[in-house]
Amino acid sequence: MSGDGTVEDAGDLASTSSEPTPVNQGRRYFLIGATSVGAAVGVVGAAVPFLGSWVPSAKARAAGAPVTVDISKLEPGQMMTPEWRSQPVFVINRTDAQVENLKQDNARLADQDSEVEAQQPAYAANRWRSRRENLGVFVGLCTHLGCSPKLFADAQPEAFDPNWKGGFFCPCHGSRFDLAGRVVSGVPAPTNLPVPAYRFLSENVILIGEDEETS
Repeated sequence: MSGDGTVEDAGDLASTSSEPTPVNQGRRYFLIGATSVGAAVGVVGAAVPFLGSWVPSAKARAAGAPVTVDISKLEPGQMMTPEWRSQPVFVINRTDAQVENLKQDNARLADQDSEVEAQQPAYAANRWRSRRENLGVFVGLCTHLGCSPKLFADAQPEAFDPNWKGGFFCPCHGSRFDLAGRVVSGVPAPTNLPVPAYRFLSENVILIGEDEETS
């Protein structure tokens, strides 16, 4: 009721007593942005465990997850040493002369027909103990006490062997292996260097830890 006794329409009161509230554009953008970021974080958070399931964990690698090795830059006479199952693996690209030397009879070798050697992969049942004549793949641990032998690739007299034909020498206790990982007679190591499971994924890429039978 007005001061003169008339009653004002409720609609008039509503229209005259309040003005439209100004929109706070800054707050609106903040809320939209915060909501979008929250949603994105949620998506990423959900995706991380999914993507992580495709990457082998350190525990899985130590347990024997296969390791891919690119040998495209490995020149003849050179060796690289990737790690598989927390062990060094010798991957050596033998020269033609070294391959020919491996094909010759060598009465100095010890472990040729042992039960241990018979358990090696079928593709190791040749004089170079590998899928390809030139490429040798061996677990790089001496079969005596697990030391890591050193590569002495050249066929030349060495202090540890005046008739050295090239291969691996373990300075810890004097064990010797040729370039096919075959142990020489009369040394502490009882057996050849093991040949791991491996296969070629392409001309220059090998997968250590898996072959056709286990893939």
